[in-house]
Amino acid sequence: MQHLTYQTLDGSRAALSPDALDAFSGGIRGGVLTAAEADYEQARRVWNGMVDRHPALIARCLGAQDVRHAVDFARTHRMLVSVRSGGHHIAGNAVADGGLMIDLSTMRTVRVDPETRTARVGAGALLGDFDHEAQAFGLATPLGINSTTGVAGLCLGGGFGWLTRQYGLTIDNLLSADVVTADGQLHVVSATQEPELFWAIRGGSGNFGVVTSFEFRLHPVGPQVYAGLVVYPFAQARQVLQAWRDFTADAPRELSVWAVLRQAPPLPFLPDSIHGKEVVVFPLLYNGAPEEGERLAARVLEFGDPVGSMLGTQPYAGFQTAFDPLLVPGARNYWKSHNFVAISDELIDAVIDAASSLPGPECESFIAQLGGALGDAAETDTAYAGRDANFVMNVHGRWQDAADDDRVRDWARQVFRDTAPFATGGGYVNFLTEDEGNRVDSAYAQNYARLQQLKQRFDPDNLFRMNPNITPVAHARTA
Repeated sequence: MQHLTYQTLDGSRAALSPDALDAFSGGIRGGVLTAAEADYEQARRVWNGMVDRHPALIARCLGAQDVRHAVDFARTHRMLVSVRSGGHHIAGNAVADGGLMIDLSTMRTVRVDPETRTARVGAGALLGDFDHEAQAFGLATPLGINSTTGVAGLCLGGGFGWLTRQYGLTIDNLLSADVVTADGQLHVVSATQEPELFWAIRGGSGNFGVVTSFEFRLHPVGPQVYAGLVVYPFAQARQVLQAWRDFTADAPRELSVWAVLRQAPPLPFLPDSIHGKEVVVFPLLYNGAPEEGERLAARVLEFGDPVGSMLGTQPYAGFQTAFDPLLVPGARNYWKSHNFVAISDELIDAVIDAASSLPGPECESFIAQLGGALGDAAETDTAYAGRDANFVMNVHGRWQDAADDDRVRDWARQVFRDTAPFATGGGYVNFLTEDEGNRVDSAYAQNYARLQQLKQRFDPDNLFRMNPNITPVAHARTA
């Protein structure tokens, strides 16, 4: 049996003996995959089809002890390591070429305690898993908007969605977590137990260890909420976006209304004549009395003359899956993102210009309405920075053919440049692409220096570097 070559932390290649591989595999209950295994190809694939990397090993962990064993192995052999939960991050950080993938995707248990309104969530759980269990009791916590996203990656970067204005970020509802640090030790962290590490993982992405389990606070949500879409013709874009901006300025926290500029998909409530044409879409969700949601949605219907709408009372868990068909895995994706405090007329014009030159039918720009409970915490209360942002824009390039790579990425980058004068200069780390490592320090703003100190303490060799990377202080001084 041949030696297995792998990528080291310093970028060189090294070899692993068959005996060492056997000993490692024996300590992983879910098994270890190499390129020779039948399941390897599927296991290495992630959501972004542009990511085509080949790990040397994939450790399929079933619990914290498997993770500890994998981390010890990677550290001992100075092996490049990545961590996969949902595999949704745009940069494809779940996969390290030639490295060890610590695969948490089977750790999907969600246990809800309706009396304490808390949930214990495994590191491989997807948003849909969490919502399915919590909604059985009319409970939820703020998550994202695509049910196939992994809870772990979403949470570690901050996490926002339809409930953020009412209940804060995902990390604002994190009560405790189990974390395996680079030395292979398991830490149980909370506001009172190892609070520095707890502070760091709330927004610090995967820089400080592998979180194997999360405990979340839950809130009364649904199960029925008032939600849906209002669609306007592109000719009315400036009018309706200005109306949306003015309306959201004093909207209640229970209501979230986002703005999306894209080509109309063939939705059944839209006339055939608008399919494939540029439109402005306002998705909205109100978590409260349905009659109040209907009253507020009526104001969105008055922004202009809509070409179609689909509004009403529906299951919260169902609305959480509403955009899944537009975000199926395997397509090629490239994002650019900005935070905004306010939406100016000039910014609206720039966004409209971008939508008038969409490079493909799956490309879009969306602006998420935030504010509300997001700003209740101070900038330094968690590692996440950007609580002054009332809006986050994601320029979403999405396409199928590799021949279009340059064209779509050039479009996204141009939109980013055109809208930069109106942005805060910060960013949302879950939206940072592989080529945006230079934005990490600005994304964390005043929290970055403290994060570097904690990185030096918990991961001085930067073992966990497949992420929006925070360099340890010692590394930064020698760079």
